[in-house]
Amino acid sequence: MLVLLNKPYGVLSQFTSDGGKWRTLAEYVSIPDVYAAGRLDADSEGLLLLTDHGALQSAIAGAQSRVSKTYHVQVEGTATPEQLATLARGVALNDGMTRPAKCQLLPDAVEPWPREPPIRVRKSVPDSWIELTISEGRNRQIRRMTAAVGLPTLRLIRVAIGPWRADGIALGEMRVIPDDAAFAALRAKS
Repeated sequence: MLVLLNKPYGVLSQFTSDGGKWRTLAEYVSIPDVYAAGRLDADSEGLLLLTDHGALQSAIAGAQSRVSKTYHVQVEGTATPEQLATLARGVALNDGMTRPAKCQLLPDAVEPWPREPPIRVRKSVPDSWIELTISEGRNRQIRRMTAAVGLPTLRLIRVAIGPWRADGIALGEMRVIPDDAAFAALRAKS
């Protein structure tokens, strides 16, 4: 089975505690023997996939996987066309160049839900929302990419992984998809 969870801020992508600083998936997922197919940092929100099927996990998040991940990113500053073009071409990070990405400004972005705690806001510095789709998954990649072009990330929400979207899943809630439907969706997206 494939579990789609709309992970809140402050929740680790694991079931065991790290000593109590962050909440864990155990508060949100009561299905036994499922594991995250990929990661989403505790300070990031949105779609997290979990499965009990090894082949499905590998197809989604394995080393050879090219499943895309789409994020809505609130950044400090007003994103310029030049910054968006740099993100789309790929950004030089300390661990190498990122693959090309899809990137666009979200001019009418509305906060999907309030975050607790709220992000810091500086009245003298504007912010903007961008949509960024990548096909790799380096550690804190989106945050490092936006910082590299002068747009520090304030809030990071994953809205889609491959064919699956967080649309219609309330924060902290989940949806379950049978294995055959999950594999079919992956094949159709390829």
